[in-house]
Amino acid sequence: MTAVGSPAAEEPARRRGRRPAGEDTRAAILAAALSEFATRGYEGTTLRGIARAAAVDPRLVHHYFDGKDDVFVAAMQLPVRPLDVVNRIVEGGVDGIGERLVRTFFAVWDTDEGRERIVALLSSVLSSEAGARMIKEFLTREIFGRVVAVLGGPDPELRASLAASQMIGLVMARYVVKLEPLASAHPDDFLPLVGPVMQRYLSGTFD
Repeated sequence: MTAVGSPAAEEPARRRGRRPAGEDTRAAILAAALSEFATRGYEGTTLRGIARAAAVDPRLVHHYFDGKDDVFVAAMQLPVRPLDVVNRIVEGGVDGIGERLVRTFFAVWDTDEGRERIVALLSSVLSSEAGARMIKEFLTREIFGRVVAVLGGPDPELRASLAASQMIGLVMARYVVKLEPLASAHPDDFLPLVGPVMQRYLSGTFD
């Protein structure tokens, strides 16, 4: 019989309790976040739910991450934070915002790290309905939704989804399908063509 108070007796109680802060806590939070995002989608996932799945105090999630978008970026190993991208895009005002958005995104994706991550994300979209929902909700809410909210105008949700669909299609064709000559073109070659389309979606000027 195991003596009360011995290490063997105490171990199950430690496993059932909340995980203390330590070197593996952040990794546990990210692992739980991946599962939560995949199961519940981006919009249905909460920081409290991630904490519960990771068996940590919710305050630890806030200790390591600024918010849900920050957890998502870390869990998906994205090379940039959405808020940084949005700020860069909108700081110049509405004029030229379509081209700035495309240029900013391809400045990230055309790096070795960016290309690797975007291909991995799009592969999850193609192979999983849950993955598709997760990426769609994240892009629409945290990036394009934020941009159109700053700019104002009619039908913001529709415009955000149209902008997201345009960029997802463009990235899919360039990096996954590798449709030529788009796959080999320098961004400067297609920015003048794609920029005005994004401008209409984001600004709400459809005349």
